Amino acid sequence: FPGADTILGPEMRSTGEVMGSASSPGLAFAKAYSSTGYELPAGGTVFISVVDRDKAHALEVAKQLSDLGFEIMATEGTAEYFRQAGIEAIHIFKVGEGPRPHVVDRIKNGEIDLIINTPFGRGARFDDRSIRTEAVAQGVPCITTLKGAAAAANGILARKEGVLQVTSLQEYHGARNNGPGRDVDSAGDGTPA
Repeated sequence: FPGADTILGPEMRSTGEVMGSASSPGLAFAKAYSSTGYELPAGGTVFISVVDRDKAHALEVAKQLSDLGFEIMATEGTAEYFRQAGIEAIHIFKVGEGPRPHVVDRIKNGEIDLIINTPFGRGARFDDRSIRTEAVAQGVPCITTLKGAAAAANGILARKEGVLQVTSLQEYHGARNNGPGRDVDSAGDGTPA
């Protein structure tokens, strides 16, 4: 819905709306994400803003995305943390901080292809909400958990290494049920071949 906040509440964190099935978790995530109407970008710029407790795990994701050719943009604290660890990161301003263009301006201008933003605390709520709302308006994938960010990075890598294939549930279950020692129902009437 226009203007809706995409932050996941407890119910949506425990129940999913889409599923992807593939030979690797990364490809499965890419398929599931694609079924939401968004595609994970193959390259471009990723904006990362995470709370202090998430910085170490975000560093791993940033390194993987950087190795995949993404340019990293981040808020001041996150950018400095990444630079100290040897990852190039461009500092961009929060909405209420410093001169423009700030992060929402950059999303509107099409300068950001992927967003990783772990929200926390009252002070960050306005910024986080405006980032997520603009991401929806511009069709930019926005990931709000580190597990999701790691899965997205693995999905991007898997897409670069392989091709997404569509397999029907019947084919998927048939392959699992017709392992060694099982006969195939070639007639389709329930009798073994």
